[in-house]
Amino acid sequence: MKKPARSPKISDTSGIRNLVVVLGDQLSCELETFRSFDPKQDAVWMAESVIEAEYVWSHKQRIALFLSAMRHFRKELESRGIRVFYTELEKNQDPKGLDELLEHFLKSKNVTGSVLMTEPGEWRLKKAFKDLATNITTPLKMLEDSSFLCSRDDFENWAEGRKQLRMAYFYREMRKRTGILMDGDTPAGGEWNYDSSNRASFGKRGPETVPPPVRFRSDSITREVIELVEHRFADHPGRLDTFAWPVASQDAKCALEDFLKKGLADFGKYQDAMWTGEPFLNHSLLSPSLNLKLLSPREVIEAVEKEYREGRAPIESVEGFIRQVIGWREYVRGVYWRYMPDYADRNAMGASEALPDFYWTGQTSLNCLRQALDQTLEYGYAHHIQRLMVTGLFALLWGVDPKEVHRWYLSIYVDAVEWVELPNTLGMSQYADGGVMASKPYVSTGKYINRMSNYCKGCRFRPDVRTGEDACPITVLYWDYLDRHEKALAGNQRMGLQLRNLKRMGAEERSGLRARAQKTRQWILKESNN
Repeated sequence: MKKPARSPKISDTSGIRNLVVVLGDQLSCELETFRSFDPKQDAVWMAESVIEAEYVWSHKQRIALFLSAMRHFRKELESRGIRVFYTELEKNQDPKGLDELLEHFLKSKNVTGSVLMTEPGEWRLKKAFKDLATNITTPLKMLEDSSFLCSRDDFENWAEGRKQLRMAYFYREMRKRTGILMDGDTPAGGEWNYDSSNRASFGKRGPETVPPPVRFRSDSITREVIELVEHRFADHPGRLDTFAWPVASQDAKCALEDFLKKGLADFGKYQDAMWTGEPFLNHSLLSPSLNLKLLSPREVIEAVEKEYREGRAPIESVEGFIRQVIGWREYVRGVYWRYMPDYADRNAMGASEALPDFYWTGQTSLNCLRQALDQTLEYGYAHHIQRLMVTGLFALLWGVDPKEVHRWYLSIYVDAVEWVELPNTLGMSQYADGGVMASKPYVSTGKYINRMSNYCKGCRFRPDVRTGEDACPITVLYWDYLDRHEKALAGNQRMGLQLRNLKRMGAEERSGLRARAQKTRQWILKESNN
């Protein structure tokens, strides 16, 4: 919707033609619901619901980000002369869901046209609003989320008839269809994927010149929200004194420009690296803004590609970043809607253990986990390798019920919306979908963490040891995982080398590994409960 000339604010008692519903992760006027919006006749409805903050035990910064961004978007809409009906949490003491709040609103207002809304990013919410549509007299029209580059139908057409939905093939199709990072019919630089060039560690000297990313001071709206969250959600995990996320579109654009200048050039090479006390490194920190729609994927991709075309960033970094946006991001959304709601119940490996308590406190002697968990609790953020190969890896090896892992990831990260979080957690991280997302479980010993970080230097365990008191728990549990799931993984060709290494062990050594794994589990449980 084009920005109209400012007009006098319409009275809340005036009639409403179309009512546009805006959810907390739909903060954009570029969505289809605004295409025919007329400020003189139409209005916007937004609401803050305590249920949305509490149905998972959300990190304080996650709650604060959503609420502050919503209130800033309301301010932007009102500055355009748009009438906004907005319910703040302070005035909403009843534990009602968004669908119930909307139903209550419609009983008190005369909407002569339709209720228009963009499809929610969670199956749970979509079902709630579809059920609501059968209980109200005003027509409720749910439009597809137009912020994505691949429509739901396009993904289904691509997936139809395929035995395996591999992201690499989807990514190539997206490049060809959109022309992004293409030179005619060939990929820019001559290769589709530069992942092999993007696995460098920092070495012994560590990251020498990584300028800190831009962080944003809290204005009066955000300060008010932080005070509210500290009071209303005092028992929730995380802290708020480090809150500095973009909460409005202009801040998000500033964050994008900052990444282009500071982080993009070295992003590719070091995107998998980790380092003590460095939570951000060369990462963009744009996923919260993208998932709230403060930024559009198209504007981010175009800006990043321009850096390559004008010689300011290498193809390895640009391709690696764009693959995350038009590859993984679009792909996981397609997987989510294709397989939900049954997808959330998948548990291919039969995992049933409880999530250790230290995931909520960071209090563990395992330095790699402590580093990833501490920064997660401090900022509500960890980059993809910390999520996949530290917190996710341990949960997979431990055998945590994938639903518990899912709830933790959805709770704890500021960029978590279910359409993107659930497939990445159940599929990519926990292999609970049996291979829909990943061709094999992402399991490794502590040697991987040692190679990609300096975490092991601050730990009393040795990553290359699998037996004895000095054995790294990650390494011990890795061999325990292979031993427990040997039959289930026997037909997976990509696990062949790892399983052959397991078979080379004699019966006595395997028995010793099982005993060490049992002792390791007992020690971790004791530590977690203290």
